Amino acid sequence: MPRRGGPIEKRSIPNVKKILAVASGKGGVGKSTVAVNLAFSLALKHHEQSNQRVRVGILDLDIFGPSVPTLMGLQNNDEPELTSSGALLPVINHGLPTMSMGYLLPKSGEDGSRADAAVVWRGLMVQKAVQQLLFDVDWRHDAQGPGLDILVIDMPPGTGDVPLTLGQLVNVDGAVIVSTPQDVALADVRRGISMFRKVLVPITGTILNEAYFVCSGCSAPHQLFGSPDAFRTTAHKLGVDVLGELPLVKGVSTGGDNGIPYALSCNDQQKEEDGAGGAVWRNVMADAATKVYSKLFKDMPPH
Repeated sequence: MPRRGGPIEKRSIPNVKKILAVASGKGGVGKSTVAVNLAFSLALKHHEQSNQRVRVGILDLDIFGPSVPTLMGLQNNDEPELTSSGALLPVINHGLPTMSMGYLLPKSGEDGSRADAAVVWRGLMVQKAVQQLLFDVDWRHDAQGPGLDILVIDMPPGTGDVPLTLGQLVNVDGAVIVSTPQDVALADVRRGISMFRKVLVPITGTILNEAYFVCSGCSAPHQLFGSPDAFRTTAHKLGVDVLGELPLVKGVSTGGDNGIPYALSCNDQQKEEDGAGGAVWRNVMADAATKVYSKLFKDMPPH
């Protein structure tokens, strides 16, 4: 949007060192699930120099369809508290601070849930809400806290107002693009990468979700949604690193519905139900988190 006095100056988010956007050009590819689990996988790592855990938060910028409250088991949580200066305080579960438009919607119905609450806004209202979520959240544990090392931002699908607002206003350190093997998803991946590059957001890499399925009776991968070759070729042509290829695992879906990210669910029953596919999923996600961290903090590799 043209402005008098020159272009918009990008700025950092208060009390956040690095900002990582997780996006997809197309909805329904598991982007929010990947974003939440990637955040927890990053939070399980340590800084090599200080041996301190990486401090990670999750910001849900999907104004119309926020998924983070459900994935974090916080869909019925009360509205966030405010600091003395009026900033929003993150809502915490499983040790990670989060913020989402889903926490700010009014509760309705006898069960006091927000299941029927809908955001019906035009562009300017959406931009105002996005700016408040970006700059009016206090990510410190307390007034004197250190803040976050990494803020993972779960983006809405597409290339509309929200990603454009983020790219224009914020110094984003990286973006992870999530896709599935289908051609229709890959076409939107190309658009998403093009959009981020136009607003000078570096592409950290891509993750292929639902790449294959490993049944309990064999160890061979079954490519239910097609070969990953097109995905790999697209990433290579665009000069983007492939961070990992995640198998299709039942526990990932059930864990998200129950508000327990799969990166944290390591009980014996879950391992037995998901078998080899579950172990591969966790290893691929952990490896992707290591690659992301190394790119964000090139001088401070994790161990």
